[in-house]
Amino acid sequence: MKKKQSLKKDLKTFGTVLKFLKIYRIHFILSLLLTAVSVGLTLYIPILVGQAIDHAVGAGAVDMSAIGIILTKILISVLITGVITWIVNVLNNRMTYGIVKNIRRKAFLRIQEFPISFMDSNRTGDIISRTITDVDTFADGLLMGFTQFFNGIMTILGTLVFMFIYSPPVALIVVIVTPLSLFVASFIAKKTHSMFKLQAEIRSEQTSLIDEAISEHKTVAAFGQEENIQRDFDEINNRLEGASLRAIFFSSITNPSTRFVNSVVYALVAFTGALLCIGGNAGMTVGRLSSFLSYATQYTKPFNEISGVVTELQNALACAERVFELIDTPVQTPDTDTPCEPEKINGIVEFSNVSFSYTPDKKLIENFNLKTYEGQHIAIVGPTGCGKTTLINLLMRFYDVDGGEIRLDGTDIRDYTRKTLRSSYGMVLQDTWLCSGTIRDNIAFGKPDATDEEIKEAAKAAHAHSFIRRLPDGYNTVISEDGGALSQGQKQLLCIARVMLCLPEILILDEATSSIDTRTEIRIQKAFTTMMNGRTSFIVAHRLSTIKEADLILVMKDGNIIEQGTHTELLEKNGFYTKLYNSQFVKE
Repeated sequence: MKKKQSLKKDLKTFGTVLKFLKIYRIHFILSLLLTAVSVGLTLYIPILVGQAIDHAVGAGAVDMSAIGIILTKILISVLITGVITWIVNVLNNRMTYGIVKNIRRKAFLRIQEFPISFMDSNRTGDIISRTITDVDTFADGLLMGFTQFFNGIMTILGTLVFMFIYSPPVALIVVIVTPLSLFVASFIAKKTHSMFKLQAEIRSEQTSLIDEAISEHKTVAAFGQEENIQRDFDEINNRLEGASLRAIFFSSITNPSTRFVNSVVYALVAFTGALLCIGGNAGMTVGRLSSFLSYATQYTKPFNEISGVVTELQNALACAERVFELIDTPVQTPDTDTPCEPEKINGIVEFSNVSFSYTPDKKLIENFNLKTYEGQHIAIVGPTGCGKTTLINLLMRFYDVDGGEIRLDGTDIRDYTRKTLRSSYGMVLQDTWLCSGTIRDNIAFGKPDATDEEIKEAAKAAHAHSFIRRLPDGYNTVISEDGGALSQGQKQLLCIARVMLCLPEILILDEATSSIDTRTEIRIQKAFTTMMNGRTSFIVAHRLSTIKEADLILVMKDGNIIEQGTHTELLEKNGFYTKLYNSQFVKE
C-alpha cells in the first residue's frame, strides 16, 4: 500500500515537473534532436576505427591513403560532437534553471497568498528550506537528468541497432544480461527515496533552528541559553549526518553493482567475439570485433550513468515533492469577483454577532457586537489573551470570522478586496518591522512614489527627523532588516513615520509607543492627536494613561466587552477598568 502511494506521489511530482517543462518544449525538442545527432556521430566513430584496423591488419600492403581519409572523418566527427555537446549543455542549463526559476517564483507567489494562520502555525526555517535548499537540490538532479539520462537512453538504443547488425547472437547475450543493471538500480532507488526525503526534512528542521538562533540571538544570550541551543543543534546535526550517510551509502551501492554486471557483459562479448573470429566467421573480422567491443562498452556505460541519475533523481524528486506540497497548500479565501470599490472610506466600523477562535476546541470571541462612528477614537484594553489583538486581526482580515460579520461603511469587509480594505488602514504595531534598505525606503514602504519633502515631513511629524539627520548618510543610511544599530525606540519612530506618510482613513495603534521613552511618548501622542483628527482610530493599550482622551474605551475579558465608556465614566462605575487603572497607578 505504501509503495503504491509512494509511486503515485512520484508520478504526480513528475507530472508537475512536465507542466513546468512545457514552456521550454522547443529547447527540449532541440536538445533531443542534437543529442540524437551527437550519439549517432559517437557511434559512427567505432565503425571508422574498425575499418581502419581492417585496412591495417588485412592481407597485402597497408592502404595509408584510405586510413588517412578515415582518420580525417574521425577528427571531423569528434569536432562536430564536441560543438553539439556544448550546445546541448547550454540548452539543458537554460531549461533546468528556467524551470527552477519558475518553480521558485511560483512558490514565493504562493507564500504571499498564504493565510496568516498558515504562517503562524509553520516554521519559517522549513518554508525557507523548501523554497531555497530543496529547489537547489532538485535543480542538480534535473540538470543531471537532462544531461545524462536522454543521452544514455539514445546510446543504448543506437548501440543495440549496430550490435544486432554486426552479430545478432552476441547482441542477444548482451540484451539478456544487461537488464540486471536496471533491476539493481531500480531496487536500490526504491529503498533510498524515503531516506533522501528524511534527509530533506531534517535539513529543514536544522534551517529552522539556525534561523531562530540568529534572529533571536539577543534573547538567547540574555537568558544564557547558548549551550542548550548548541546541544539542540548538535542533536539535529547528528541526525542529519546519520540520515545523509545512510542515503548516500545505499545509493552509492548502485554504481559498483551495475559496473560489475557490465564487466560481466563485456567479458562475455569479448570471449564470444574472439571465438567467432578464430572460427573464421565471415561476419566477424578483427576490426568488427574491435567495433563490437566498443559498442558493448558504450552500451553498458549508460547503465552506470543512468543508475547515478536515478539516485540523484530520487533525491531531486524527494525535494521536489516538498516544494510542490508548499505550492499546493491551500491559499487564503479568494477575493470576491464583484468587489465593492468605494471612492471614499468614511471609517464606520461595525462588528455584528462576531464569533472567532484560533482552534475549534478553544472558544475566544463569541457574539461580539460593536459599532463605531466616523472619526471616533476607540481604545481597547484588557488583560493579556482577552482578544484585543484578535479584534485587530479580524478587522484587517488577517483571519476571517467564524460567525457573524464585520462591516465597513455598511459593507461586509469580505466584499472588499483585501488590497482595498488594508489600504484603508494605517497600522503601527508593538513589534517593529523594517526591511533591508535605506531609511528613506523604509519610511516610503507604503507609498513608494512619495517625494523627499513628503518623507521628511512625515519623519518630522513622528519626531524621527532629528535622529535621522545624525546618521552617517541621513535618509540614505542603509540599515539591515532588524534595524542594525538603531534603538528599539528609533525603529518604532520609523514605523510611525511610515504611517504618517500614508495617512489612511482608519488608524490602528497596537501598543505603538511601548518602546519609546516617556518624554518622546508625550510628543508622539501630540503627533498622533494631529494624525487621528477626523479619522476613526483603534488604540490597543496596556498603559491606560495613553488612552484617557479616547472617545470610547472598550474593556475586554475572555473575548467579550464587559465594560465600555469614557475614561471618567468607567472610573465612576468602579468596575474591572477601575481595578486595571488602579493596579498601574496606585501603590499598595
